[in-house]
Amino acid sequence: MPNNSRPRGFPHRLLALATGNWLARGYLAAFALSVVAMFLFPESGVAPGPLLLTAPLSFLTMVLPFGPGTGGGGVVEVSAIGFWVAWLLLCAFVNAAALGALLTRSVNAASPGSRAPLPRVPGSSERGATDTARPASSGSRRTRALLAPAVDNWLARGYLAVVAASLGFFLVAAYLLPDPGFAGIWPLMTTAPLSIVALMVASPAEWASSLVWLSPLLFSAGAALSGLFNAVLLGRFARALRMREARPAA
Repeated sequence: MPNNSRPRGFPHRLLALATGNWLARGYLAAFALSVVAMFLFPESGVAPGPLLLTAPLSFLTMVLPFGPGTGGGGVVEVSAIGFWVAWLLLCAFVNAAALGALLTRSVNAASPGSRAPLPRVPGSSERGATDTARPASSGSRRTRALLAPAVDNWLARGYLAVVAASLGFFLVAAYLLPDPGFAGIWPLMTTAPLSIVALMVASPAEWASSLVWLSPLLFSAGAALSGLFNAVLLGRFARALRMREARPAA
């Protein structure tokens, strides 16, 4: 019997990942509640909630000259707001799909190229040696497996390159330039939303003046960890898309 099913396109695969499990659906529910809160309490601290929940992709609109507040007449303003809303929704679904990929079994399975476990060889001495070496090797393998999605695909590697460039620019501006200005906004935006926590931890408001120089280093370390976490999510998202694309139709 011929197979008339067509391969699924990117929007269908994205929607399937963004709504396929409780984690992704819970994120979309939180995003919807933040949008409602933004309209109900526009002057409160919950107003930036949708922008923060859809970071870091949503922060790209901050560097574009086209968005809310664009002047030029009714048509231009409506188009700018429509573009911002559509981009915000796309960012929400991409983030939901990335979170959904964490619970996708095909992504969490062994990646291509991983070695199959060796058969056990009878013998007490060899078994003892294997049992002794197992804790260290299993721990290192688990760490490599967790971090592998951050470096085994072009999407995550490209994101890490952007993070490294923003952190390098920030450190040069913080320690070498007389006035760093707003150099910290770039790593903050590229590694959001967790980088906001790093910013609060590294804030020198409660520090002694002799320790203020540590603030850029602490913020950079926190932003780097945030970027690594985001890269892992992006890598798992890319893996899940490849798995769904390569899966043969039934």
